[in-house]
Amino acid sequence: MEDCIFCKIIKGEIPSKRFYEDDLMIVIEDISPKAVKHYLAIPKKHYKLFSDMSDSDAEELGACIKKIGDIAPSLGLENGFRFIINQGDDAEQTVFHLHMHLIGGQKLYSCDYRNHD
Repeated sequence: MEDCIFCKIIKGEIPSKRFYEDDLMIVIEDISPKAVKHYLAIPKKHYKLFSDMSDSDAEELGACIKKIGDIAPSLGLENGFRFIINQGDDAEQTVFHLHMHLIGGQKLYSCDYRNHD
């Protein structure tokens, strides 16, 4: 997509420090980290939601997830990490290009997801 910030980063139009790259995805540092280590794993193919994916896209996303497990130690996530994908408005997805947050480098405590009125 022409106005997608992640597509521009993937194309090299917006500079970013890449911690990993292959034919399917890039891994960059989040510009607004929520932990000591906070990376974004971004598939190179643009789609917003799981429901937008083709079967082929789903296979590629599976390969990306597998690779994240392989590279986690090189990212400083050898003791574990939280894996988050925000989907849609209620999840506060802010960039509409599916991406995965990898958060760690410190002890992460449970989140309370109960509705707070």
